[in-house]
Amino acid sequence: MFQPQKIIIADDHPLFRQALLGTLKNKLSQTQWLEAQTIAELEQQLQDNNDSDLLLLDLNIPGAHGFSTLIHVRNHFPQIPVVIVSAHEEHNTISKAMGYGAGGFVPKSTPVEDIFTAIVTVLSGEIWLPKSFQDTPKNGESCDIAERVASLTQQQYKILMMFAQGLLNKQIAYDLNVSEATIKAHATAIFRKLNVRNRTQAVIAIAQLDLTEKGFEQS
Repeated sequence: MFQPQKIIIADDHPLFRQALLGTLKNKLSQTQWLEAQTIAELEQQLQDNNDSDLLLLDLNIPGAHGFSTLIHVRNHFPQIPVVIVSAHEEHNTISKAMGYGAGGFVPKSTPVEDIFTAIVTVLSGEIWLPKSFQDTPKNGESCDIAERVASLTQQQYKILMMFAQGLLNKQIAYDLNVSEATIKAHATAIFRKLNVRNRTQAVIAIAQLDLTEKGFEQS
């Protein structure tokens, strides 16, 4: 069987990662498993390992805004297929994830054997979905903002996520080791691409990509 060289797993729940890897490492013994618990760690893994064969992505990894991470990865690392692994199992969520470029969607309630099957299926170029899934129409407004987010450069996307965290331009400039003027220039470009006037409107815009179903608190 084909043994992928590298797979990134982005999930902030150590018990889930350990349980998943405990099984998958036995089946994919030649694969290097790279882990990320936050958006910052995932971004670093992607930068350092852009030759990875697959990304297993939890939609609610800390720092993420719903589908924005999936959209960003598919736009800037199109060579890396993405399988969403999430406790968020509503049909509408699955439909949107596939519409935004996921190669598969695996509910966390799925038996590990089926998760392994999903990985092999996507690595072979096919789509994998839970048997219970029935496709639903995508929301046009969300698709529009998704396209706008996808148009951001990697640096612009990183700054937008910092805006969402409430960081000031001065703090962002310090963290990214650039001038405050550079951040302001990036901000102007971000606002133009998102078709908004300020950072508050930008954060509201990407909130359309959040997982907002009532009663869902963690993945």
